[in-house]
Amino acid sequence: MFYLLQITNTIADSTSKAIANAIPVVEKISMWDLLQKGGFIMYPLYFLLVITLFVFFERLIAISKASKIDAGFMNIIRDNIITGNVSAARNLAKSANNPVGRMIDKGIQRIGKSIDAIEKSMENVGKLEMYKMERNLSILSLVAGIAPMFGFLGTIVGMVQLFYGIASTGEYTLGTIAGGIYTKMVTSASGLIIGLIAYVGYNYLSTQIDKTANKMESASADFIDMLQEPTR
Repeated sequence: MFYLLQITNTIADSTSKAIANAIPVVEKISMWDLLQKGGFIMYPLYFLLVITLFVFFERLIAISKASKIDAGFMNIIRDNIITGNVSAARNLAKSANNPVGRMIDKGIQRIGKSIDAIEKSMENVGKLEMYKMERNLSILSLVAGIAPMFGFLGTIVGMVQLFYGIASTGEYTLGTIAGGIYTKMVTSASGLIIGLIAYVGYNYLSTQIDKTANKMESASADFIDMLQEPTR
């Protein structure tokens, strides 16, 4: 009985080893190795990704600083203007070091002139501040447009590689066409992902700029109102 059990175990072990040897081992590939299969088209895509990330974070920091406004800023300006302490109001506006502060400072400098002249001066400062916040933002819009085009170019290069491999070997095997397919799929996916990152980044920053612009308009309207309060 023991002998029969030994034979059975031996047969079972042999069968397990045979099945294990029959199952193909799937070779794992790292993300970097996969990206490298995209070929030379990946290098301009890497460049576009670096540019996108740099511009996004540089603009994000700049816009975040520009949008910071103290909650009681306009109330203190109002108190100083109404009491005639113009120099204190201007010092406060200068120390704010943001678009709203620079607009209010320009308005304070024009006190004594007509309301239209004050509004025009503040409006000009506001346009300049908007230009500063939107600087280099068009780069993200450009990348969002051209990154998928580079991916499409990689698709064409991959198809050329595919058909060249078939024509040169005369064989239509997976090994022959794999290189072209890798180039096609990797570059297309990378181009779309980079374009999507740039598109989302552009729209997010545009939204933050719009919020800051609303704060600037609100502060400008409040300043004009406080100049007219004594005459009401």
